[in-house]
Amino acid sequence: MVNVVVTRPISRAKDAVNIIEEHNGNAVVVPTLELELVNSSSLKEMVSKLDSFDWLVFTSVSSLDSIFKFYPDFLDRLNEDCSVAVIGHKTAEVCEDYGLNVDLVPENYTAEGLLDIFKDEDLEGLNIGIPRTFSARAVLPEGLKSMGANVLLAETYRSVLPKDTSLIEDCVTSILDGGVDAITFTSPLTVHNLFKVASDSDRLSKALNDDVLTVCIGPITYRTLLDYGVDCIYPDVYTVKDMLDLLFEEL
Repeated sequence: MVNVVVTRPISRAKDAVNIIEEHNGNAVVVPTLELELVNSSSLKEMVSKLDSFDWLVFTSVSSLDSIFKFYPDFLDRLNEDCSVAVIGHKTAEVCEDYGLNVDLVPENYTAEGLLDIFKDEDLEGLNIGIPRTFSARAVLPEGLKSMGANVLLAETYRSVLPKDTSLIEDCVTSILDGGVDAITFTSPLTVHNLFKVASDSDRLSKALNDDVLTVCIGPITYRTLLDYGVDCIYPDVYTVKDMLDLLFEEL
């Protein structure tokens, strides 16, 4: 049985674990980051202006969970003519579960993919709210601003290194000792935090290249791994399922 490390937060690892087990693999959940839902001052500001937004853009499930945790009456406050765009089918599904109709989902599940679709929209003077983590890239808000939109960012959650890093330390040891067959990364931070904990980054990079099948969810995370000297593969469609299907095809 192959050992596949999942570096996602525990709250987001269930689907990955199920898919790995369906492939008769052994899922080893080693969260290299934790998610903290926050009712930040910027989120409070966004909620106070919900009746003025033309678009809301959701880039993750965590933002939705945060908003509806702190503002269960969110839908009642929202401008009924506000359109909703998301990155990724999973986020679209959760939007629908919360009662939000989704108007726009790019085929390319990245900020760049969403911007490509928005080029066909007249955004001049429109108000767009983006609830997300402040550690995310600036590509999306800056791109929308360049199209003439008024963009308000709202911090809904924070991605932090787990206070207890013992699982990560054990994982690094297992990688170096040949106990890991494959590892998955779903965001740049899952990569950064693994290397932050490792005492010997060069040795870890070599092991991930030589002894472990390293798979990531898409090109953004891929480039982060390359920065650490690790080559990897990623699927054509940037989802957890496609990433894991590719992993087992390779194995």
